[in-house]
Amino acid sequence: MTSRVLVALRVKASPERTFDVFVRDIGQWWRPNPTFSFTPRSPGVLSFEAGADGRLIETLPNGKVFEIGKVRDWEPPRRLVFGWRQATFAAGQDTEVSVTFEAVGDETRVTVEHRGWDAVPAEHVAKHGFPETLFLQRHAEWWRTLLASLKSEIDAGEGAP
Repeated sequence: MTSRVLVALRVKASPERTFDVFVRDIGQWWRPNPTFSFTPRSPGVLSFEAGADGRLIETLPNGKVFEIGKVRDWEPPRRLVFGWRQATFAAGQDTEVSVTFEAVGDETRVTVEHRGWDAVPAEHVAKHGFPETLFLQRHAEWWRTLLASLKSEIDAGEGAP
């Protein structure tokens, strides 16, 4: 897995709180992007089934559940790794998201590495005909937007444990 996106952002919260909001409240801070939707019926509501045997799922407006990926590594509050696929991905077209939560003073650096895009052919609908470099740049922009939304969610609940 060499084709990847790497973004990071600091938030004013502990790694424990940041991990908790990332996982527990993903349905609140996640911002759907029509360019990178999981299914033709998206957007739905994202949620994690917590723990090492968990999954990241999208519950669609019609009540159906789409499995985006299985949790591959669950190490609260330090690290989370999960699979990432769209409904149009064929077998073997699997990407992976690794999220780390690192204490930096009284803040937490959240780093997202979304890797494995080389498993998805250039002509695949998920890449929208973008050249690889542009696709990765656009996807990184979306992850930056998502992390900014996570930061806003954490800031809004600043007094929370």
